Amino acid sequence: MLAPDPPERAVTTHPTVLRAVAQLVKESGARALFGDSPGLARQGTVARRSGLAEAASAEGVEMVDFSAARTVSHPAGVQNKQFRVAEAALDADAIINLAKLKTHGLTRMTGAVKNLFGCIPGLLKAEFHMRLPDPELFGRMLVDLAVLLRPRLHILDAVMAMEGNGPRGGTPKRVGLLLLSTDPVALDATACRIIGLDPKFVPTITAGEAAGLGTARTDRIDIVGDPLDRVAVKDFKGVARRPSALPRRGILRLARDHIVPRPVIVKSTCTRCGQCVEVCPTRPKSVDWLTGPDGHPDRTRPPRHHYPTCIRCYCCQELCPESAIVIKTPWLGHLIPR
Repeated sequence: MLAPDPPERAVTTHPTVLRAVAQLVKESGARALFGDSPGLARQGTVARRSGLAEAASAEGVEMVDFSAARTVSHPAGVQNKQFRVAEAALDADAIINLAKLKTHGLTRMTGAVKNLFGCIPGLLKAEFHMRLPDPELFGRMLVDLAVLLRPRLHILDAVMAMEGNGPRGGTPKRVGLLLLSTDPVALDATACRIIGLDPKFVPTITAGEAAGLGTARTDRIDIVGDPLDRVAVKDFKGVARRPSALPRRGILRLARDHIVPRPVIVKSTCTRCGQCVEVCPTRPKSVDWLTGPDGHPDRTRPPRHHYPTCIRCYCCQELCPESAIVIKTPWLGHLIPR
C-alpha cells in the first residue's frame, strides 16, 4: 500500500488479488488479516482509496495496525542484526507477501523482497535510507529483513504492472500474469526476465542469492505454467543497468553531482503540494522550498533540490503524486561504464 491511489493506476496490489488469497486462507481453516505501512498517508486512507479495504471487508478480513513496532534481534542477518518491525507482522502465524511488479529508481524493480519493507513502520523507513544510501547496502538490508520474516508464500501481481517512472509515477503496463513462489529471489529474478531486465542489476536479487535467501539461476528454477519466452514483454520500459553507488571519497566524491542519477522536478507538472519536502529523510532537507522576500518558504514556486546533500534515495520521486519528479543521469554519468 504505497500511496492512496485507485487500483487502475497499478500503484498497489489489486484488491482482487487480496480477496482471492483471503478466500483461500479461510478455506484452509485459518483467519486472514492484512496490513502494511504505507510510504505516504495513513494506512486506512490508502486501504480505502486503493480498494483494498472494500475487498477485505467483503471477505471479513480485518486490517491490522502496522504502526506499532518492537525491536527484534536478528543474529542471522548478514548486515543488519536488529530491526524494529510491525508487531502485527511478528505476531502472525504465517505471512503471505502480496507484491506488485513495478519499476523502482533505487532498486530497479520492486517485487517480493522489496515489498517486505512495508513491515517497517512509517518514519523508520527514512532512517534506513539515511544510514544506507548505497543501493547495494540497502538491498542487503531488505534481504536481511526477508530472512527474518520468512513469508510462507510470495505472490506477485503482474496482471497490470508499472513501467517507466515507478513505483508511483509510472505507466500501467499489462503483463497479464500472477507469479507465485516460496522463493522470493527466484520470483523476482523470473519477473525480471519477463520484463527484459537482467537480475544482476537488482540489488535485492544479488544480495538475496549471496545470503542464501533463494536462487536466481535459471537452471535451478522450475517454471510451472507458461514458458518464459511465451509471456515475455518485449517493450517494457525500465532502466536496464546497474544502480549507481554514491561516491564517498576521493575525486569522484567531489564530482558525484555530475555522475550519479538525481531526482529532477518537472516545474510544468509540479503542483507544489510539498509532499517531496515532507518525505525527504535528510536533515536539513535536500529538497525544500525556496525562501521568499519575507524570509518564509515560498510555496508559489516548486521546491528545489540541494544535490550536495541529496543521498539519492529517490523517496521524493517515489512518492510524488503528480509524476512531477523524474530521475535523470548527468552527462558525465553516461560516460562512466557500470
